[in-house]
Amino acid sequence: MTHINLQATGVAESGSQAIVVAALYKFVTLADFEALKEPLLQSMLDNEVKGTLLLAQEGINGTVAGSRAGIDGLLAWLKSDARFIDVDHKESYCDEQPFYRSKVKLKKEIVTLGVPGVDPNLAVGTYVEPEDWNALISDPEVLLIDTRNDYEVAIGTFEGAIDPKTASFREFPDYIKQHFDPAKHKKVAMFCTGGIRCEKASSYMLGEGFEEVFHLKGGILKYLETVKQEETKWNGDCFVFDNRVTVRHDLSEGDFDLCHACRQPVSVEERQSPHYVAGISCPHCWNSLSEKTRNGARERQKQIELAKKRNQPSPLGRNMRDALAKDKLI
Repeated sequence: MTHINLQATGVAESGSQAIVVAALYKFVTLADFEALKEPLLQSMLDNEVKGTLLLAQEGINGTVAGSRAGIDGLLAWLKSDARFIDVDHKESYCDEQPFYRSKVKLKKEIVTLGVPGVDPNLAVGTYVEPEDWNALISDPEVLLIDTRNDYEVAIGTFEGAIDPKTASFREFPDYIKQHFDPAKHKKVAMFCTGGIRCEKASSYMLGEGFEEVFHLKGGILKYLETVKQEETKWNGDCFVFDNRVTVRHDLSEGDFDLCHACRQPVSVEERQSPHYVAGISCPHCWNSLSEKTRNGARERQKQIELAKKRNQPSPLGRNMRDALAKDKLI
């Protein structure tokens, strides 16, 4: 696993790690989002920044990586547009480029909820600072909901949080409709990894008539960075969408690996299972993969092992996602 250190500030403290990884998003109305695609891509290329950025009428979202100067250059280009002047971004650092291409994609949503009319630009829940989060969720009248997917919740969550057991964010609205009533549940608090899903979820719930909706500002990662471990109400690790797979309370790398076949986190105990074959299958997917997907996983693992022998970066592309989608694993 490539070692990555997370910093919430924009100031690099990477030591010998030369690559800056920037996760960014901003909900803002972009009537001309299609016209932004080419100049945004050109800025990425000019600054030698790789990764994927999503553009939609509701804003921008994505993760990119490059040199300190490259990331600063891209952010400066974005912020030259007044609509992106306060774009939210968090940084981490690694010793090799985790992406192979520079891509800008046009989407209907920058985080897919699938409910027309939900717009965090018009209505969003009340932000709660990490320092105030414990007091809020200790209130017995507050309904605490984890908005993340089931495999994320299984690794760690807040004390007393409700697990919707959703396989994707698209399932969240139906879960809310089936289980909660605005007339009965007056106060709702929610959280996610970095904040973006909660902005969309809180906007949706306000539209459904829930009166008091709160969400953790900066997400779980900001909480883990800010709140002392002896005061924490967080249990377990936090799943992250980079090579660390999970982080502990001090944001150090956890002990989980990622199954490259199904993209599920695999614990130390699960790696002892006879169903675990590095890069090919794990206890989560061994009996669900098609032979086509298995063959693709085997070939990919061969490429990874060959890259290691040549001391080259591992091929971390997402080419298997189409096959996995057909197997209904993602």
